[in-house]
Amino acid sequence: MNKAFFIKERLFKIVGAFILVISLVLGWFLFNYQQFASTPLAVGEGVDIVIEPGKSLAAVANGLFKQGVMQNPRYFLLMARVKNVAHRIQAGEYHLEPGATPVSLLDKLVVGDVVNYALTIVEGWDFHELMVVVNSSPYLKHKLKGLDNKTIMRRLGFEGQHPEGRFLPDTYHFPRGLSDIAFLQRAHRAMDESLAQAWEKRDENLPLKSADEALILASIIEKETGQADERPAISGVFVRRLQQGIRLQTDPTVIYGLGLDFDGNLRRVHLQQQDNLYNTYRHKGLPPTPIAMPGAAAIDAALHPAPGDTLYFVSRGDGSHHFSATLREHNNAVIKYQLKGRKRSFSSYSAQ
Repeated sequence: MNKAFFIKERLFKIVGAFILVISLVLGWFLFNYQQFASTPLAVGEGVDIVIEPGKSLAAVANGLFKQGVMQNPRYFLLMARVKNVAHRIQAGEYHLEPGATPVSLLDKLVVGDVVNYALTIVEGWDFHELMVVVNSSPYLKHKLKGLDNKTIMRRLGFEGQHPEGRFLPDTYHFPRGLSDIAFLQRAHRAMDESLAQAWEKRDENLPLKSADEALILASIIEKETGQADERPAISGVFVRRLQQGIRLQTDPTVIYGLGLDFDGNLRRVHLQQQDNLYNTYRHKGLPPTPIAMPGAAAIDAALHPAPGDTLYFVSRGDGSHHFSATLREHNNAVIKYQLKGRKRSFSSYSAQ
């Protein structure tokens, strides 16, 4: 009896000791795990990490351990498995700010809170200027470098479409590694949507047959002035000229048609070129394509021209324009603002 009692007593002590040890070990583990989860990572003033597509969470954790950012990658993997999100981390570039913890890092990786970069398409740029900037971006993946315009548009999915004016000026944010194709498709889609919405709200009785013609007119307005408040007035001049069958006679279209042959000095011989289809001094109506990327304000002006009777405008030399209803008034304005009071023979068909 006594022997059996002592055996049981000893067994209880061993089991109790075992349970105590397990409890201490588990308590120590939980304490360390919680401390790991809530302790800020060693990121100094900030650390950027890049996760390539297909990279496992284990590889990410081990990489952070080797960088000295994370102390216990096993705990990090355990945390992800407990939350059942190890398979949901997203590729991209991430910025870890001071105070970031393993918990906040895991959340960031799961939701794809990647670093975004910005590229601005400026109002009035032509397609060549746009591609120079796109091709020079270190954050885009380049698949279009060295291709001609026709091939670029085919790669974008718009075969046969002239590229000019088809990309909406705006500031676009994107993650590192986005392809230039995806970037341009986004800007093209933005222009299509903006133009379609504006076209639906256009004024009545405009001399424009389609949204594409509105885009062409908007591009001319964009190049003619940088002053937002003048765009409707300039639009009014061009709309009345189109309605009355008067040539637009606007320098920016001629310059665009000259392309690389333009040296910065527009001469009379350029205005007399009949074979330049963008020469609105020689050809009636709109040019065949837009001549630049018009912004939303220029598109709005093209579809909502200011009322009035003006048919001419000339630069005052300070960025603004003088508008005239008669050729005589316009010629006097040319003498005043461009010839500085010096009379001389000049063409009477200038819209400017």
